[in-house]
Amino acid sequence: MKLIKSEEIDNFSLEKVKDLYNNHVSSSQIKLLSSFEFGNDLAKTSKGIYIYTKKGKKIYDFTGGFGVLNHGHNHDRIINARINFQNQNKVEVHKNFLCPYLAALSFNISQILPGDLNVSYLPNSGAEANEGAIKLAYKYHNGKRKYILHSNISFHGKLLGTGSISSSPEVKFKFPGLTNTEQFNWNDIEDLKNKIEKYKNKDGESDIYAIIIEPFSASSLLECSENFLREVRSICSDNEIILIFDEIYTGWGKTGEFFYFMQYKDLVPDILTMSKSFGGGKSSISCYTTTKKIFEKAYGVLTDSTIHSTTYNAFGEESVTALEAVNIAVEENYPHKAKTIGKKIFENLSKLKDKYPKYIKEIRGKGCLQGILFNTGPDILKKILSFIPSKMTKDNRFIDKLVVSSVIDSLYSEHNILTSLGQNEEICLWISPPIIVNQEEIDYFFSSLDKVLEKGFTNIISSFVKKKFLRS
Repeated sequence: MKLIKSEEIDNFSLEKVKDLYNNHVSSSQIKLLSSFEFGNDLAKTSKGIYIYTKKGKKIYDFTGGFGVLNHGHNHDRIINARINFQNQNKVEVHKNFLCPYLAALSFNISQILPGDLNVSYLPNSGAEANEGAIKLAYKYHNGKRKYILHSNISFHGKLLGTGSISSSPEVKFKFPGLTNTEQFNWNDIEDLKNKIEKYKNKDGESDIYAIIIEPFSASSLLECSENFLREVRSICSDNEIILIFDEIYTGWGKTGEFFYFMQYKDLVPDILTMSKSFGGGKSSISCYTTTKKIFEKAYGVLTDSTIHSTTYNAFGEESVTALEAVNIAVEENYPHKAKTIGKKIFENLSKLKDKYPKYIKEIRGKGCLQGILFNTGPDILKKILSFIPSKMTKDNRFIDKLVVSSVIDSLYSEHNILTSLGQNEEICLWISPPIIVNQEEIDYFFSSLDKVLEKGFTNIISSFVKKKFLRS
């Protein structure tokens, strides 16, 4: 038996890593990532908005780490908080002791959130936070209600439970999941009202225990209207339905508020879920926060005090890391920074839309989470299909994926810019820099995107397809 030592890993070649993936991780991930230029690089170090590769490239990271990197890569204060914790031999496991770090972090969260959202539970991932929120809502009604409602445009995770309430092509395989789920049309209050009425008994009492909503859908860059959110809040209050806001992706300043819903005065959910940048880019931690009234009714009895628990619930170092990340976001006013950056991004996107109306169909988003929907009409379709094997075009979103993927690959290979795509029913090019991005970096991004679009879709796509087939 020969085990790999940690000091050996920095000397791994790309071929070595791919071989290990192929045999011990996932061969399909190799096929997916190797379609892109970045899938043929190895990241070595990272700092701020930059990733440095083993080939010596300096990459501008405009993915925001898929929601994780509001603070950028390896923020000094966050790194130091972890090092100090380790150097002092602080206690991690707290199952037999009360944890002061968990308590302090939960307090700080309560100070930021509106209303009486003041009791928190801290698992590891966003999907776990959503699962915990669903369990809490169900237990609040003591199992006497059967149904949970979610939108037809939604992404709440890939676990069995959260996957069953995610109306996303990304969760396409039908695993077993929650029973008695029902979807309503995105941002459609009349459709939701009809579903509410559908699940009332003969006495007019609701059989719905929870409604879960992303006020801002990160995967599609769509925003719920204020009127919709307020009416949902009113309906839930009138029917004692637990309202869950999923801000896993959009929390901690991303859209110009600490949480998207906070732009609307006196609009407060019963449970809020969060993760991603909550851990400052270094900690695997998430959270669901509710009111003391709801939590106590569900879990306040001694015999129910551990009915929902996890081994890694708010490990000490994870809690300290999140504590520092939250303090930075507050002290440096991340919501204000995101608003300022968002205005600059929108201005640049608007200019590009005016310059390339043939290519840019729509711009969407808010703050540091914006993006582009591209036109993929009949003319572009015909040109693309002329050099794509028919077996690859069976996916009805294939053309949209190909267009956005080609732009992503061109930005990386020609300008050292890393971007990503958001996919629900529509495919968006995400523009999601960390909140620490500066004006010079924004200018470089948009001048580069301008140069890519100037080449034209036919050239961009044909170049990407040729490289893709050569790699495969």
